[in-house]
Amino acid sequence: QVQLVESGGGSVQAGGSLRLSCAPSLSTYCMAWFRQAPGKEREGVASINSVDIITYSDSVKGRFTISKDNTKNTLDLQMDRLAPEDTAMYYCATQERGGWHACSQMKGGDFGNWGQGTQVTVSA
Repeated sequence: QVQLVESGGGSVQAGGSLRLSCAPSLSTYCMAWFRQAPGKEREGVASINSVDIITYSDSVKGRFTISKDNTKNTLDLQMDRLAPEDTAMYYCATQERGGWHACSQMKGGDFGNWGQGTQVTVSA
């Protein structure tokens, strides 16, 4: 397995932006960003499959953008208009089971090869 490495987390004020990166980007797989806040379940945030079909969770739709940077070979997550409820550890992962539908459903059990995570903290 290829080790995924996330970067780009940090602390920002509400309304600010951050850009997360996950390396390497594996174009033949569905890849996704998840997040987990203390005391909460892991949540799928955004996914992109091998033909670049993208899905966002309702909680981030319109604010976050997932993309592949083929120059840097990374999977990026641009996060705009951040809010305190976006505070969490953010992880990238590759889909290990299921088809395209599973990619869009972003159930953690269908994904693996988790990175170590990068912390995002948004203050009010």
